[in-house]
Amino acid sequence: MGNTNSTIPQQTPTPLPSPLPTLATEEEATVEAEESETCDFTCEICIEPMLSPNKKFTNNGLCVHPFCVDCINKYLQVKIEHDHVAEIKCPGLNCDKLLDPLACRTLLPPQLFEKWCDVMCKRALVGLERCYCPNRECSEVVVNECGGKVKKSKCPNCKRMFCFGCGIKWHAGYRCEENGEMRDMNDVAFGELAERMNWTRCPRCKHFVELIEGCNIVKCRCGISFCYKCGRELHRCNCSKWNIGFFIIMRICKYLVITVLLSLFLWAMVIIFYPK
Repeated sequence: MGNTNSTIPQQTPTPLPSPLPTLATEEEATVEAEESETCDFTCEICIEPMLSPNKKFTNNGLCVHPFCVDCINKYLQVKIEHDHVAEIKCPGLNCDKLLDPLACRTLLPPQLFEKWCDVMCKRALVGLERCYCPNRECSEVVVNECGGKVKKSKCPNCKRMFCFGCGIKWHAGYRCEENGEMRDMNDVAFGELAERMNWTRCPRCKHFVELIEGCNIVKCRCGISFCYKCGRELHRCNCSKWNIGFFIIMRICKYLVITVLLSLFLWAMVIIFYPK
């Protein structure tokens, strides 16, 4: 038997897998972000190049116009102190976005920012019925949120009662047109009693009248009829047109009944004393 030479096939080396580019991509993105933050910009107001990123004003993503902090600060001072503007627009050309007050707060002095807040508050209250607390130590603004006619009100800050109609300390038992009269402690105490008992003052003789039962139309001992609900005379009352109309109809019927009875009486006298 002869010896045979066997050939062993050569194995080709398998290539190693290339490293994933994820880490490299994240590092490149980080480097690009840092380079973008440190890049300079040119302010559109003063047209000066700015090398420091801390000098750039950011409007909390509302708009991306490049402005420096100093120019925005001066722009805000003019708009607040001289123009008294509540909604300050971006100084960019053809930009209708508003500047965010929270983004501008760190740029302004505290007193100027408080003034801006007061201007914005007054702007929000335009068209609403409001008054100020008569307490000199308070002077809080009070808004009529419910609508309608409001008189007795309570300050939400100092918790004191005042009249919303005339803007002075609450005058219990007295109308707003009588708030300038001098009163002693007895008058004030009597006014508070009349308010608790729900008494109403006569518009003519100024005496208090108590309604026990019946409609709101009462007659004082001085002879005048007025509305017990609002304390005004009937021709000035707008509380209930139906009550006033009913009162007028009853008054007319009363005069008609009296006229008819008087006519019948006169006719009976004629028949008795002048028989046919």
